[in-house]
Amino acid sequence: MTATSRPSPAAAPSGDAVRRAGKRVLLAAPRGYCAGVDRAVIAVEKALEQYGAPIYVRHEIVHNKYVVKTLEKKGAIFVDETAEVPEGSIVMFSAHGVAPVVHEEAAERRLATIDATCPLVTKVHKEAVRFASEDYDILLIGHDGHEEVIGTSGEAPDHITLVDGPGDVANVEVRDESKVVWLSQTTLSVDETMETVDALKQKFPLLVSPPSDDICYATQNRQIAVKQMGADADLVIVVGSKNSSNSVRLVEVALGAGAGASHLVDGADEIDEAWLEGVSTVGLTSGASVPEVLVEGVLEWLSQRGFEDVEIVKAAEESITFSLPKELRRDLRAEAAALVEK
Repeated sequence: MTATSRPSPAAAPSGDAVRRAGKRVLLAAPRGYCAGVDRAVIAVEKALEQYGAPIYVRHEIVHNKYVVKTLEKKGAIFVDETAEVPEGSIVMFSAHGVAPVVHEEAAERRLATIDATCPLVTKVHKEAVRFASEDYDILLIGHDGHEEVIGTSGEAPDHITLVDGPGDVANVEVRDESKVVWLSQTTLSVDETMETVDALKQKFPLLVSPPSDDICYATQNRQIAVKQMGADADLVIVVGSKNSSNSVRLVEVALGAGAGASHLVDGADEIDEAWLEGVSTVGLTSGASVPEVLVEGVLEWLSQRGFEDVEIVKAAEESITFSLPKELRRDLRAEAAALVEK
């Protein structure tokens, strides 16, 4: 762990001094925005600049209240169904991905589409299409009703069976036990997913694994950081919205790692001061769809209550970036070329 301090990192005491002082914050790194979320949020902002308001977005672009409200103020309109978008308008698909039928619905309504699906989710979609084309039964590990699961299932509905955790394995049936593969939602708990996979392998010994891990790098890195801090934390605060799967998982991971307590909050205003009773070490992290400004707000709230010393718990370096959706890149290039010609 690397010691830092608020407001001046240079003035940070040693780790031993922090512990003697009695109150500290363990701040997870990495935390907050992943590459897919960053890409999706920037895509909405760039689309508003390029085409003007309104830009319609099917479902929340990412699962975070603050982000959604901020984009709404800039002119984004979030809708539940494609049918709510006026014909001929621009619609953006969220980072969680959509089923092929949604693209068909958009075409029928003559909508210009911008697909902001996270490339890591797109990878799972392509795996589903490939294995379905080879007539595999696909066991999709994920949470029933989650937008990502709905989108992936829509790629091959006749081949995909949802497995919602280890307890669901007993109900799974397949056509041919020699042609079964598992895929997963990208934002799950790594440990729970592998527990489900192990149960599936006991039932289907010839179960095939995907070419690469489906759980996204950012989800894994954030969970690893929380595991590292969990046993040392009396309380872990996870910043994230309740409909954010990866944020909810971080609370579960913290408790599993030995944290005395763990709570999910959208921001500092949701923290109950009673949680701090008897607490000397607070762990702090945020889900992959959370902007850093919300974490800063929690740090300030804690600082005002004596938790001024901060230690970074570093699990990994993240340098991955994704380019903007191809539809948006095309129009931005065309505009730049027109400006050059002038």
